[in-house]
Amino acid sequence: MEKLIINGGHSLHGTVDISGAKNAAVAILPASIMVNKGISIIDNIPDIADIHCIERIIESLGCKVNINNDCVSIDSTCLNNINACTDDVRKMRASYYLIGALLGRFKKARVELPGGCPIGVRPIDQHIKGFEALGAHVNIEHGAVNVHADRLIGANIFFDVVSVGATINVMLAATLAEGVTTLENVAKEPHIVDVANFLNTIGANIKGAGTDVIRISGVKELSGCSYSVIPDQIEAGTYMIATAACGGEVTLNNVIPKHLESISAKLTEMGVQVIENGDSITVKSNGKLKCTNVKTLPYPGFPTDVQQPLSTLLSIINGRSIVNESIWESRFKHVDELKKMGANIKVEGRTAIIDGVKRLTGATVLASDLRAGAALIIAGLIAEGTTEVKGIDHIDRGYPNIEYKFNKLGADIVRITYNEEVL
Repeated sequence: MEKLIINGGHSLHGTVDISGAKNAAVAILPASIMVNKGISIIDNIPDIADIHCIERIIESLGCKVNINNDCVSIDSTCLNNINACTDDVRKMRASYYLIGALLGRFKKARVELPGGCPIGVRPIDQHIKGFEALGAHVNIEHGAVNVHADRLIGANIFFDVVSVGATINVMLAATLAEGVTTLENVAKEPHIVDVANFLNTIGANIKGAGTDVIRISGVKELSGCSYSVIPDQIEAGTYMIATAACGGEVTLNNVIPKHLESISAKLTEMGVQVIENGDSITVKSNGKLKCTNVKTLPYPGFPTDVQQPLSTLLSIINGRSIVNESIWESRFKHVDELKKMGANIKVEGRTAIIDGVKRLTGATVLASDLRAGAALIIAGLIAEGTTEVKGIDHIDRGYPNIEYKFNKLGADIVRITYNEEVL
């Protein structure tokens, strides 16, 4: 097993290159298996565990996958297997995109129920509603989703709740359906737009991604292309918050400032200086920050994936801050770990009441999920003394080379292998 040893108290200075967006890439790679003519070459792919998982899954289905640094080429013309039932499928949430992709191309699929971070109940009922509206029959048995259709026919679909996963999954299936599909009350996150742009590049006809209504005119076939994934909004937000917490000046390269507006606005409100420079952002912090209140919301609101890192920052700011988590009901699992380090946080349902303390102190903590892990790394960076962060397999699912990137900015983080004691 591995853990991170963090010696805190260092300000951050320099530049950091933001990788491709995890949430876009884990959908675009499954979408590429819908191509039946030519090869898809996709670059700016992040070097993270979830991506390696997806690559192994689509290879197991019969695709030819070639990886060259952050560029992946996928030849799905020989794909001959509609059963995605491996350990890798069960490990990650985004494996459910295989359902929409396989259903679109082959009109049938069998995909094991997905796993992922334990941050709350995440049913796939809206995915199923969409597939059934297109004419598919869906049933869940023996831990797998079985879906098949004689034909997929365009339909008007109104999602009961805004769901990123359902928006993308139904969009995938509808791309190769007959006629026009209209999706209403859809998610508008940047990675929704990126997946739609990729699909259009391989021959789809999708309009309205990024708005409340997406219209998809079905096509008969899709062809390979070259495509570059957008920068990761959440990775960028994490480094912005870390800089605000540690103090210093950091320039983030390879970002789209528009995607970061809610994060930039909140940090500016707190007294952080955020300067936009085309495809980069510079963050300056002198440590004299103000407490604030924040509520997570679907894009363009404040992203739930940045809530946990932000709560670490708020834990050392004088005064009371209120964080309301409106997306996931179990996204305060990191709070007990922050308390070990001296944080004064009280959780009431989906609300965290944070009374800032003068300092955090190093402790041994456990990352319960991906973004909680990022929050604990930031806590270690600002804490007095040494912090050990365990459970970093969660962190590796979404943050490429995180200790290298932070160390380049002046942090002191070491990854070590250890044997867990058996009691």
